[in-house]
Amino acid sequence: MSVGVDFDLARWIAARRGSMEQQAREGATYAYVGERTFRRTLAMARPVTMALEATTRLWRDVARTELLGTAVKVSDSQYPRVWRAAKIAGERLRVRVPPIFAAPNKAFKVKILGTEDAPHLIVNLDLAESLDETDLVAAIAHELAHVQNGHILFATALHYLNNSAAFFIRWVVQPAIMTLQAWSRRAEVTCDRAALLAVGDLDQTLRALVKLELGLDKGTAFDADEYLRSLPDGKKGGIGRYAELFRSHPYVPKRVQALRIFAGSALFAQLKGEDPAGKATLADVDKQVGDLISVF
Repeated sequence: MSVGVDFDLARWIAARRGSMEQQAREGATYAYVGERTFRRTLAMARPVTMALEATTRLWRDVARTELLGTAVKVSDSQYPRVWRAAKIAGERLRVRVPPIFAAPNKAFKVKILGTEDAPHLIVNLDLAESLDETDLVAAIAHELAHVQNGHILFATALHYLNNSAAFFIRWVVQPAIMTLQAWSRRAEVTCDRAALLAVGDLDQTLRALVKLELGLDKGTAFDADEYLRSLPDGKKGGIGRYAELFRSHPYVPKRVQALRIFAGSALFAQLKGEDPAGKATLADVDKQVGDLISVF
């Protein structure tokens, strides 16, 4: 597998500026600028700020204990494949891996939940056993990008708004959900890039993305390459695009195309130790991606 590719991540880490607080605001070098810009506007959306405050209380008072009550802490002796994949992903992204738990929760596959100072990586028990190593690295790296880019509380708020809405003030719920879903669609672009950086190979990352999105495991008879070839280019069109307003993730064709665009960037070439000459700047890539994932 390609997780051994030697990226020049030391240069990337050295280029990060300022304090941890600034990193949380600005994100990692690879981050999609549309997500950073949108996230800065969330502080002005009162339903969102109220949801974030309520989520913090909910997590600390009830949700953490409830979620982890039936979970098993992952270690080098319990679910060692997950442990190894998390270590690889963390090393590739230079992110400290938070505590990992395997839980029988069908509401998600792999998810970072918690607060900025206490994130928890939760892996579905069935998924932990069914994915191969590359898929696990991609899935976990995607979630670690939420840690690296200051997403955790926003992602946690969206999760509990969708699953524990009764806890929140009623008029807050739908406006906050819609706003956070719009943010999340942009955040997924950033996190897909992190998965690619951790795996190191575009084709393997795309196959992992598709399998995770469609809920497939390594025992499923499925030709991911043929599926990827059959996808449209992700451009918006038709009335069906408006349904994406009610989704937290862009449609798969858009995610695939956005990741392909990033894989052609000068930044990705640099991180692979290749010549970036003639390749698109990250600003140009982000403009293309912005046009691609826009619902309107």
